Amino acid sequence: MIRLIHIAALGLAAAIAVPVMAQDFPLTIAHKFGTAVIEEKPERVASIDYGGLGNLLAVGVSPVTVRDWRPMDGFELTAGPWAAPLLTTTPVVLGSELDLEAIAATDPDVIIALYSGIDADMYEQLSLIAPVVAVPDGVSDYGLSWDERARLVARAVGEEAEAERQIAAIGEELSEIASAHPEWEGMTAVLGGITDGAPWAYSAYDVRAQFLYEMGFTQTPGMAALSNEDEFWLDLSPEQLEVIDADVIVYYVTDDQVQQALDEPGRQFLRASQTGGEIFLGDLPVAALARVSLLSIPVALEALVPMLEAAADGDPATVVPDARQ
Repeated sequence: MIRLIHIAALGLAAAIAVPVMAQDFPLTIAHKFGTAVIEEKPERVASIDYGGLGNLLAVGVSPVTVRDWRPMDGFELTAGPWAAPLLTTTPVVLGSELDLEAIAATDPDVIIALYSGIDADMYEQLSLIAPVVAVPDGVSDYGLSWDERARLVARAVGEEAEAERQIAAIGEELSEIASAHPEWEGMTAVLGGITDGAPWAYSAYDVRAQFLYEMGFTQTPGMAALSNEDEFWLDLSPEQLEVIDADVIVYYVTDDQVQQALDEPGRQFLRASQTGGEIFLGDLPVAALARVSLLSIPVALEALVPMLEAAADGDPATVVPDARQ
């Protein structure tokens, strides 16, 4: 069951336990294109991030724009079931190609672009509309860690204290998971799969794959050799199957893709297929993991941890939970 009630209660308890400190404005945030100067606490927030809705809603901000992300999930306004109850606006949904006129029409006070892939030219155009918060200098377009992304979003909208509480709670949960499973330390794990005979994997520089490594798992030697901080995934050839030959393979597939993954001939040559170390995520865990927000991460972990426990025990007779709906 999705922990909407638990998440809401956790946020309420934290709000009662620790007084919220007001942030000072004007606020200056440096990033790779320059600086964003936000004169006052924003009331109208535009997000052009892929999956950018969750971190805003987590700190009580309902945005005026969101970026379309994974329409195949079928979520209205891109919000998953963990986020939809918190929406108090009906944001404009932007496509992959940003509509500058549509963004300007929402009259935003700030534009959040921390997971957007914008270049310097687009940044200049957006800056004519409102201050733009982009990724820090030296960070790739999609390389910002989940906690720093949430932190910067919250700082820009004047709600950093609330974000810090939620970041701490998720960090504690990850630490507890790792402590409860010392046997995972040093085991290799891959988030990826095989598509039409070609293996692929999210690298250690991808925020989704990083959760596996925060819980104690490590990359395969092949992944470690090929990973590049400028690339969030490895697109491999059929001859590079050994790159994803890990103790645990978490197949990043939705419900309708599971059978195709099962039918891939290359699976039989992978250690995980022989030891029961395969996980096929399914719709909800993929959707939650893909959004990497303060709201979706607990949902993803709730589904993923029991799967990892079953897959990592080395016994092919152990049944891995099936999250397909």
